[in-house]
Amino acid sequence: MLAGRDTVASALTAFFLLLSDHPDVATAIRDEVSRVTGDGDGHAATSEKLKDMHYVHAALHECMRLFPPVQFDSKFAAGDDMLPDGTFVARGTRVTYHAYAMGRMESVWGPDCAEFRPGRWLHDGRFVPESPYRYPVFQGGVRVCIGRELAIMEMKSVIVSVVQSFDIEAVSRSSHRPKFAPGLTATFAGGVPVRVRRRARASDELRPPS
Repeated sequence: MLAGRDTVASALTAFFLLLSDHPDVATAIRDEVSRVTGDGDGHAATSEKLKDMHYVHAALHECMRLFPPVQFDSKFAAGDDMLPDGTFVARGTRVTYHAYAMGRMESVWGPDCAEFRPGRWLHDGRFVPESPYRYPVFQGGVRVCIGRELAIMEMKSVIVSVVQSFDIEAVSRSSHRPKFAPGLTATFAGGVPVRVRRRARASDELRPPS
């Protein structure tokens, strides 16, 4: 229940906060939805069409790079082991990795690591995943999240529906200075108040005046 509810809510909250600071990304999402579905309102966004929305996929992954729903996680060694760099790990040792910090490391993501740039995930317009050991948001190896594909599809569906129909503007809150609340998942202290404006439907925009 925690994995299927709190993490999705955390990721979507961060996504719409970032979108408020980057209206150009919202415009690019709307353009892709209209192109893929052939429907200006995005009502034809079936599960198959959602899979073809590579920019939406990239924007979501870029959001979770900067704001992973689970900021850090730990594992315990079931037996003596050796890390790839040669570090010995004794049985029972707790090993913690920090996905939030890793997503903001220049040595890992380059000099623009602090920027929200969905294009870093695209090659010739198609989404290209990173190694789960570089991007451990869904963990990796035998411990990879079994609900990853379902969670991504759920979040893409919500993003497409909301972005096509509404403009979301964060009120007195910016993604540049997040204020986190303690907990297992990354939640923003005090929530993220937003101002929501309904967008004119594409069909209304094309309708001649009466």
